[in-house]
Amino acid sequence: MGVPAFFRWLSRKYPSIIVNCVEEKAKECNGVKVPIDTSKPNPNEVEFDNLYLDMNGIIHPCTHPEDKRLLYMAIDGVAPRAKMNQQRSRRFRASKEGMEAAEEKQKIRQEILAKGGILPPEEVKERFDSNCITPGTEFMDNLAKCLRYYIADRLNSDPGWKNLTVILSDASAPGEGEHKIMDYIRRQRAQPNHDPNTHHCLCGADADLIMLGLATHEPNFTIIREEFKPNKPKPCSLCNQMGHEVKDCQGLPREKQGKHDQFADSLPMAEQEFIFIRLCVLREYLERELTMASLPFTFDFERSVDDWVFMCFFVGNDFLPHLPSLEIREGAIDRLVNIYKNVVHKTGGYLTESGFVNLQRVQMIMLAVGEVEDSIFKKRKDDDDNFKRRQKEKRKRMKRDQPSFIPGGQFSPQALGNRSSPQAISNPRQAAFEMRMHDRQNSTTSSSPNTSLTSDGSPSLTGGIKRKAEDSDSEPEPEDNIRLWETGWKQRYYKNKFDVDASDEKFRRKVVQSYVEGLCWVLRYYYQGCASWNWYYPFHYAPFASDFEGIADMPSDFEKGSKPFKPLEQLMGVFPAASGNFLPPTWRKLMTDPESSIIDFYPEDFAIDLNGKKYAWQGVALLPFVDERRLRAALEEVYPDLTPEESRRNSLGGDVLFVGKHHPLCDFIVEQYKTKNTEPVDIPPELCYGIQGKLTLNENAVLPDQTVESPVPMLRDLAQNSAVSISFKDPQFDEDFVFKAIVLPGAKKPAPVLKPGDWEKNNNDGRPWRPQLGFNRDRKPVHLDQSAFRTLSHTMPRERGMPGMYANAVPLGTYGNPYARPLLSGQQQIPKLLSRAKFTLHCVSSLHRTAGAAPLLAWNRMLQSQNQYQPSQYQGLGGPMSYPQRPEDRMDRGRQSPPLL
Repeated sequence: MGVPAFFRWLSRKYPSIIVNCVEEKAKECNGVKVPIDTSKPNPNEVEFDNLYLDMNGIIHPCTHPEDKRLLYMAIDGVAPRAKMNQQRSRRFRASKEGMEAAEEKQKIRQEILAKGGILPPEEVKERFDSNCITPGTEFMDNLAKCLRYYIADRLNSDPGWKNLTVILSDASAPGEGEHKIMDYIRRQRAQPNHDPNTHHCLCGADADLIMLGLATHEPNFTIIREEFKPNKPKPCSLCNQMGHEVKDCQGLPREKQGKHDQFADSLPMAEQEFIFIRLCVLREYLERELTMASLPFTFDFERSVDDWVFMCFFVGNDFLPHLPSLEIREGAIDRLVNIYKNVVHKTGGYLTESGFVNLQRVQMIMLAVGEVEDSIFKKRKDDDDNFKRRQKEKRKRMKRDQPSFIPGGQFSPQALGNRSSPQAISNPRQAAFEMRMHDRQNSTTSSSPNTSLTSDGSPSLTGGIKRKAEDSDSEPEPEDNIRLWETGWKQRYYKNKFDVDASDEKFRRKVVQSYVEGLCWVLRYYYQGCASWNWYYPFHYAPFASDFEGIADMPSDFEKGSKPFKPLEQLMGVFPAASGNFLPPTWRKLMTDPESSIIDFYPEDFAIDLNGKKYAWQGVALLPFVDERRLRAALEEVYPDLTPEESRRNSLGGDVLFVGKHHPLCDFIVEQYKTKNTEPVDIPPELCYGIQGKLTLNENAVLPDQTVESPVPMLRDLAQNSAVSISFKDPQFDEDFVFKAIVLPGAKKPAPVLKPGDWEKNNNDGRPWRPQLGFNRDRKPVHLDQSAFRTLSHTMPRERGMPGMYANAVPLGTYGNPYARPLLSGQQQIPKLLSRAKFTLHCVSSLHRTAGAAPLLAWNRMLQSQNQYQPSQYQGLGGPMSYPQRPEDRMDRGRQSPPLL
């Protein structure tokens, strides 16, 4: 899910971390689409060794040719209990919002039809329930089969996959996709044969991937994600017309505008663009920002990065609610960093070490935040009031500046992007007369302040309309019973949110202890793996920073040996009753039967506390927490009802490794199947780019010379398969083993990217900041030669003499002949340029034969000269000699000349 607003804040504060992705597109030749040759070098001028795909965020064929050694495809499996609470909230919300939208749509449809509105016939189609994208469902099982088929097909047919190692971790393997990837990286880093200069590229859209990448301490780590673009407008789902939502639909017929106006509202489709987030550049920024002088201990940049990642957890994550006083949009991370740099001198050391938290030092930071909580709440209120005031003034200004008359009919304004062909104007005199009369009538009506209009637009004699209140057009504000900006905010908060008095120290300490446990659990999860599959934060709201007193003595250990839920058990824990069709019938009955022992886990309706936010999706869904013991006790009675297929989907699986016939490991794997070795064997690292782990025979393996059946009827079976697959397991360590959060010995620090001016908002003599283009900092910018400037001067006419505009004069250059393109070594002059130059000479010669000989002699001298162009020497009838000037340009000079040709 990620951290809302974190990426936006990060990309604005540290802009140089972003690099646009160059993606090669497939081309068409004679109507045939030519696939991309993925064996060619990366067009981004950088080669990645390992590519990791967080498949829940993206399924995109961008696996070329960045993946030189490894492609790791990870799908979310069963999540830890701490994440299941968030999943439960999102799925219950989605179900509730979907049903409410369907009911509202049907209600509005009936009202429009009752009033005589025109609507297209209602399409009867099954609504896609996105809740099926959860481990344990048939959808995810079919997705895993499709991915296995896709990998085998690529290994057999794509030359870019020839030597590639592919690991698929589907939804049957427990753990979130991004954390399975991080666990793989951690365990490979701990091997003696690991290359410390491996270049990792992780594909995913969650903002917490940035913090996970920093936590690896790998010097070469890049994230690729879709570039954020505003949502495209969608047509009304009732009338299929653009420009309004369902709630505003009037059931009006579509106005005919052209012969093919069915395409008038369709916007051109734009392909999704991608960007790179360079964590090595972010490390440069953080090194500059976190470096502290005169510390009582040795400064360690890697430890300070870990502290920065830890402090980001306070403003939000997938497992804990953010503290009430810390909002990313209000600069909370900058505030935390400043407090950290002021307090760290007193702490005697860093807050964290390899994923473990020093609570005594954290307490000092949090209490320092607590001292300014009151002022934070007051400033938030002032900022909110100022924003509302500006919005109110803006609405008044827009009403005041609204045009008094907008023409209609054939002269009505058209929206930008309207693709309908323009219609010929018919009878413009009559149309102009009607518009003048309409304008006169409106002005007469508006001149009488007490005159109102009837429903048909005619003046009403019954008196004036009552003036609306000034704020009547503003949206109603949600009631705020906490009023954090007023005295007594802590008492009101605990009373309203927890239904206890703030004087109840025992309860407040319980809330704080649970939150502190959560902070320790989350950091351990990011740096060492899941500390406990069963732990979760048992409250909907967070405590205040000022409550973090005495946390140094709180325990932060977790039970060992905990196990994840099984897939169908997780479905029972996160699904609403409306999505019960994805479960076996007897399991589904537990969600709906009034006599069910766990019926209270599945409320049909629930409250959403906006908690100071504006939109419902930002609020807190007040759902009851699932009691694991009660859930398991209820499921024991229905477990015998599972079919063999359902039992298979309910089991936990593992990762699968794929290679093609050209891979050095292929023969080794085939030999394991021939000998039918049932014992796990170690991967020879020299055969697999240093990758280590255990291999075990797979029951449903892809084997050479055996047909790979297609999971989709429209796709062919792979009859001539040469790929092979086998079960893969990461290297195992003792439960108490600690993965060190350090830069590995032998790792080479990437060349610095940032320049001194990049630290300021403005640089280069006050000009705005300009990002680096691409990964290669020595890449030369695009340069336009003389012919390009001439083309621009004719296709983009501009007023001469204005700064920043193209003029119609030949641009000053270093080459003597302004019409000849500079030749590179061994390059022939382009014939088109020569013919164009001859055409220009002919035009100018014709002009000068009528104007006199002096300019012609000057022109000849210019062609013979190799000196720089001097505009004062060659002044003709229209100005400096380039292409003959256009009539509109000459009119600016006070005279009109006849056309040349």
